[in-house]
This record gives sequence, C-alpha cells and structure tokens, in this order.
Amino acid sequence: MLYRTSAVLVLCLGLLSCQSRGPGYAGPIIDTKGVDMTRYQTDLAECQAIADQVPVAERAAVGAATGAVIGGAIGTVVGNHRTASRTAGVGAIGGGVRGASSGLSERDRVVHNCLRGRGYSVLN
Repeated sequence: MLYRTSAVLVLCLGLLSCQSRGPGYAGPIIDTKGVDMTRYQTDLAECQAIADQVPVAERAAVGAATGAVIGGAIGTVVGNHRTASRTAGVGAIGGGVRGASSGLSERDRVVHNCLRGRGYSVLN
C-alpha cells in the first residue's frame, strides 16, 4: 500500500510541477503602458528565480504524510485495517495535492509581490 501511495504522490507532484510554468501558464498580467518589455522579461525571470525558493515538494510531502495519518485514523475508527489502509491512501493523495497546490499558489504570490516591488502594476 505504501508503494502505491508513493507512486501516486510522485505522479501528482509531477503533474502539479508542470502546472507552474508549463503550457497554459499565463503568468502575471501587468499594465504594459510605458513598460520596457526587455527589462520586464529580465525582472520576471529574476522574480521567478526567487519564487523557486518556495519548497513546493516539501509542502506536498508534509501534506501527504498528514493526510495519510488522518485518513488512517479515520479508517481505523470507522472500519478495520483494510478500511484504514484505503483511507490512509486517499488522505495521502489529497494531502499531497493540497500541499503542492498551496506551494504553487505561494510561488505565484512571490512573483507578483516581487514585480510590484520593482514598480510594475500587476493586475492579477
């Protein structure tokens, strides 16, 4: 069961990591009036590098561990060892996805705040 839960968690993390800057990632929306776009691209890259310090994988791992413990405890109370095993797996997946999503959201906030600090009008 632990192997299956770990495999699903790794898959979820892989998919979520693509979400951060993969296809469809719009990034920050700024008011471009009077903006030197070459300088903006440099600033954006620097802000994204700063945002990469947010520990997304660690948050996912903590979320998965917490979810597994809570899910297992609930399963133990309402059922038997099989129920506990299943609910622990579901809890691990849900907690991992929630932790990763939280980390990615914080990464976006860091980029937006960094750009605002550099004088850009961030609209989203």
